[in-house]
Amino acid sequence: MKIAVCIKRVADSEARVKIAADGKRLDEAGVKFGINPYDEFAVEEALRRKETAGAGEVVVFSLGPAAAQETIRTALAMGADRGILLQTDAVPADGFETAKALAAELKDGGGGWDLILFGKMAIDDYNHQVGPMVAELLGLPCVTAVAHLEIDGAKGVAEREIEGGIEVVEFPLPAVITADKGLNEPRYPALKGIMAAKRKPLETKPVQLGAGSVEILSLALPPDRKEGKIVGEGAAAVPELVRLLREEAKVL
Repeated sequence: MKIAVCIKRVADSEARVKIAADGKRLDEAGVKFGINPYDEFAVEEALRRKETAGAGEVVVFSLGPAAAQETIRTALAMGADRGILLQTDAVPADGFETAKALAAELKDGGGGWDLILFGKMAIDDYNHQVGPMVAELLGLPCVTAVAHLEIDGAKGVAEREIEGGIEVVEFPLPAVITADKGLNEPRYPALKGIMAAKRKPLETKPVQLGAGSVEILSLALPPDRKEGKIVGEGAAAVPELVRLLREEAKVL
C-alpha cells in the first residue's frame, strides 16, 4: 500500500506556554515540541497497514518551519519510509491555506495514494478541519474520528464513536481517514529506528501560502483561579457552605 500521513508539529501538552511579545503567537523559547498526539495514531495505523500488506510505502508530510524536520524524523524513527516538509515561516491560522498546500503536494507529488491519514485534530487549535478539506480538494471520500478500521482490497469499513453508540461507515479506496484515540497504540521509536531515521530521505520544499480569511487578533492565558476558602469541618460547616454557594458562587 502507498500511504500518506500528514502530521503537525505542536507544543507538548505538558509545556508551560507564554504569549509572545506581539500577543498573537506563543513564545517558543524553552518549549518542547513534538508530533501532535492524534497524528501519532495516524502514523501507527499507516505502519500497521504496510506491515499487513507486506509491501508498500509510508510517506510523512508536514507543513511548518524548519524545526518541523525533527517532528518528521520522529515519524521516520517509528518506521515511515521518507518525509516531505512544506516549509513556511509559520502555520497559518486559516486551515484552508494549510489544506490547499497539502492537497497540491499530495496531488502533484505522484499521487497514487491508497490511504491519506491525518489525526482527527491538532491539540493547539482544535479545528478538526484540515483532513476533510484535503479530501474535498482531492475529490476523495473522507471518514473522520475513526476508532477502528478494516481494509479489504479496495474497500474499507470504519467505526467512529458518536453520542450514544458506534457509527459504521463503508467507503472505497483511495480515501482520507482522520484517526481518533483508540484506533491503536502508537509504538515508541527504538534506538535502531532512531539511527535509521537519520539516513532516510527528508525533502524540504519552500511554499508560499495565501493570507487566508482567518486572522489571530490576540491570545490570552486563562485568568488565575481565585484562592479557595475553608468554611469549617463536619456537619457544622454545611449551612455556611450552602450560603456561600448561593450568595457568592451563585450556583444554587
